[in-house]
Amino acid sequence: MQFSAKVSDISKQRSACAILAVDAKNRLSASGSALDQACGGVIGKLLKRGDLGGKLASTLVLNLVEGPAERALLVRAGEGAPSQADFRKLASASASAARGFKDACSYLTELEVTGADSTWQAQQLALAAGLAAYKFTRCLSDAKGYPLAKFTVHAPERKQLKAIQRGVGIGAAQATGSNVARELGNLPGNICTPSYLASEARSLAKQHAQLTTAVLDEKKMQSLGMGAFLSVAKGSDEPPALIALHYQGNNSKGGKASEKPVVLVGKGITFDTGGISIKPGLQMDEMKFDMCGAASVFGVMNALLELQPAINVVGLVAAAENMPSGRASKPGDIVTSMSGKTIEILNTDAEGRLVLCDTLTYAARYEPEVVIDIATLTGACVIALGNHASGLYANKDELAKALLDAGERTGDRAWHMPLWEEYQSSLDSNFADIQNIGGREAGSVTAACFLSRFAEDYTWAHLDIAGSAWNSGANKGATGRPVPLLVEYLLGR
Repeated sequence: MQFSAKVSDISKQRSACAILAVDAKNRLSASGSALDQACGGVIGKLLKRGDLGGKLASTLVLNLVEGPAERALLVRAGEGAPSQADFRKLASASASAARGFKDACSYLTELEVTGADSTWQAQQLALAAGLAAYKFTRCLSDAKGYPLAKFTVHAPERKQLKAIQRGVGIGAAQATGSNVARELGNLPGNICTPSYLASEARSLAKQHAQLTTAVLDEKKMQSLGMGAFLSVAKGSDEPPALIALHYQGNNSKGGKASEKPVVLVGKGITFDTGGISIKPGLQMDEMKFDMCGAASVFGVMNALLELQPAINVVGLVAAAENMPSGRASKPGDIVTSMSGKTIEILNTDAEGRLVLCDTLTYAARYEPEVVIDIATLTGACVIALGNHASGLYANKDELAKALLDAGERTGDRAWHMPLWEEYQSSLDSNFADIQNIGGREAGSVTAACFLSRFAEDYTWAHLDIAGSAWNSGANKGATGRPVPLLVEYLLGR
């Protein structure tokens, strides 16, 4: 999609759809009033009929016979200045209503949002438009997406134009990254394999000079002693891969190429049957989404390549398939991780932490400033937080706060969970240094405690996205989260 920002006179601006705010008393914004006048007062007359619902973010599309805009998309903004959360609702609802038209111009920047500037508003509008226009078509015989190909954000005053352009650029990149993650997540497991992800990484690196990639195959992982990682892939005919993507923005922006990177570690279980501890059949198809942490790493890299910030970021994708077979790991098996710690595998369906622990050990060789792992790790996190927030764990409160703040700014929210020493004892094993599951209680917490034992040498955070990475039911599909949160955090650095 093409995104832009401009100062436009709505009485002359041609568009397929002009998005306009209407307050609780049916009053239009300045541009809305100007368009109403240009088309002979028809908008005001139709508003008096009460066709636009009174609920916040209700929408109504009017086909206009006169005036430069083919349609006016009215969205109910309520009384007074909307909150940031309410403005996101307006952005999302209007974007969804406009995605059926070839282009749209949003004038919602004429609203004053509590505690937010025009850059933030433009960012939310562009992000919402980009997300709304995504549709998975790759495996459809009739591959028709939404028509929306151009989205413009109106700058009420020329002095605001640069700030709004900046916001549009950030929001558009966050949408691009989110949609890359959604596309990878939505692909079925027979297409999106570890080898496919490796191929995608190589292809991306070929297109961008700022990005380099390397892929560690099974033989190399064996030489590094990644026994935990390899134990997950044993039951599958698909070979595992540890994929490294290195974005070096400082090389092109005058910064220091040697600056310590932020390392993002993504869980990439391209299909998870549970292994020998096999899952129930109901909704097992959704286990193609078990690589959404890896997908988010690809999404962030794509966003960074659009924005070109002067930072160094390494993405590590721990890709494997978890299958049952005569070669698969069994409950009670003991493996040796790259760190040298031995692990008793009590449940082969707790496999994400096994690929992640070796990848977290491997991450130390980059001498990172910060390491953040992203994983659809535990059903317990879904029970605790539902699908509204990602679970956030960190060994430094400053990092946790920075990530929480980034989530609040983007609406891609997280919740800070405890990582207390008292939980660690549930991982004690009679036969190895550590077991891979705790008891029934606090399953998301004990999973994070397991990972924390492999991230003691650096500043680290863990995002459990099991609830936020995809939707079930009629709207089944990957969400692209937490790409907006991560991009916002990285730009904030």
